[in-house]
Amino acid sequence: MRYPKSIAEGGSIGFLAPSFGCNIEPYKSAFNNALEKFQNMGYQVKLGPNCYAGEGVGISNKPEKCGAEINEMFQSTETDVLISCGGGELMCEVLPYVDFSKIAENEPKWYMGYSDNTNLTYLLTTLTDTASIYAPCAPAFGMEPWHPSLDDAFGIMTGETKTVKTYGKWEKESLKDPENPLVPYNVTEDVQIRTYVGDELQHPDANVSFEGRLIGGCMDCLVNLLGTRFDKTTDFLDRYKEDGFVWFLEACDLNVFSIRRAMWQMEEAGWFNHVKGFLIGRPLNGSTMFGLDPYEAVLAVAGKKNVPVIFDVDLGHLPPMMPIVCGSYGEIKVQNNDVQVSMKFV
Repeated sequence: MRYPKSIAEGGSIGFLAPSFGCNIEPYKSAFNNALEKFQNMGYQVKLGPNCYAGEGVGISNKPEKCGAEINEMFQSTETDVLISCGGGELMCEVLPYVDFSKIAENEPKWYMGYSDNTNLTYLLTTLTDTASIYAPCAPAFGMEPWHPSLDDAFGIMTGETKTVKTYGKWEKESLKDPENPLVPYNVTEDVQIRTYVGDELQHPDANVSFEGRLIGGCMDCLVNLLGTRFDKTTDFLDRYKEDGFVWFLEACDLNVFSIRRAMWQMEEAGWFNHVKGFLIGRPLNGSTMFGLDPYEAVLAVAGKKNVPVIFDVDLGHLPPMMPIVCGSYGEIKVQNNDVQVSMKFV
């Protein structure tokens, strides 16, 4: 596994928009404030051509232009790390224009983003053996003040953060809107971790530990990649099978039945071979339907693997989210309503 260098003081942060750009509010103002904050911290910023674009369908620009931006930013010697401008809907259409073989030959760079950015964070790891950061996109860094999760996310890029843990409260209803683009997370809900081993619910005080190579992202995107020419997951699993794997998964648009179908599909494709455990984020659309709740939606498959399955982890579309280094070796400890993930760059 290739781990990028940390950004040094005064280094250059590159921004690109392979999914949505920051052309509308509240994202535009939040992004502008993030740029100012990074510059005030002493960093240089370099913007790709699509950061403020809105010409695409579900992404910032035409797929070939987004692909060209990715290739350019990864090859540029003027940027040390890269942060995505946002998530979106159709980043998958950009992938045919991304030169993954060239990225694999270049010196690795940290790339940060989540949601639709799974199309890149996951493939950087599985196709080019390059670790990536599944964490908030650029506009989040414009909030005043930063939530501790953002300190952790940027701390991975600076080399200061390798262990993250539950943040205590999460946001059910955001206060961010075009008139209030810089408001922080509205954390009102208490985190309630639910721990299973196999399909057996554990006592909240139970001490559960497991480890393996971290892999995953947004399920909406992962199952869309499954079976395509970009899906080299089983090859990746075979390369690192001695480590075993911890899958971190969260869902955006998928309802509980879609989540259950996605889990079935990944299992049948062999994606859960050598699994050592699961970290499951709070689903954005996880309402119970026809008696199926978000826990059973996952446990129908994960519960049969006889490994720890941890639910309602700070991960995904209901912030805050723990930044996870996709491709790193994770040591997970769960006890007393807290999840701690220690990441080793091995």
